[in-house]
Amino acid sequence: MSAVNMMPTPFPAAGHPSTPLTRADLDLMPDDGRRYELIDGNLLVSPAPVPQHQRAVGGLHVLLYAACPQELEVFVAPLDVALGPDTVLQPDLLVARHADVGEKDLPVAPLLAVEVLSPSTRRFDLMLKWSRYQDAGCAAYWVVDPDTPSLIAWELRDGAYVQVAKVTGDETAYLTSPFEVSVVPANLFCR
Repeated sequence: MSAVNMMPTPFPAAGHPSTPLTRADLDLMPDDGRRYELIDGNLLVSPAPVPQHQRAVGGLHVLLYAACPQELEVFVAPLDVALGPDTVLQPDLLVARHADVGEKDLPVAPLLAVEVLSPSTRRFDLMLKWSRYQDAGCAAYWVVDPDTPSLIAWELRDGAYVQVAKVTGDETAYLTSPFEVSVVPANLFCR
């Protein structure tokens, strides 16, 4: 997501501005290059990401794709993750079982969700999305900060996220969920 402000944007539903939105409302959003997500019925809209964000996404995709076992898939946004009728997210990257992927979306929590931070999305990614993925049973959640560069990784243990890695620059994170992979944040931005 880019550095442009991303604010929860109320979308009036059938003359009832205070009515929480649902997946059906989300499906009516225009195909205009913006990312539309729902958290607890509130619409989040963000514009196209900036190049540094996309470098991090591309670097992570290469790493995850190379290490991914055959029974799993790596996806890059946009792909809807439907965590409930009023919560549909689009992580920057995700890993899911082939068997879990639907025709239109991922109707269950992914095994891994990854968000790349921008100044305007930091709060949503570190608080709201973090808690929604935890509550939905997403096994691992990673956040990459391209400004530092750094990576923080959490894994679900007994229903709660536990931080398993926090690395900056040339440090290496050795991660095992959903599969073994090593991540050096500084390398995510190399060509």
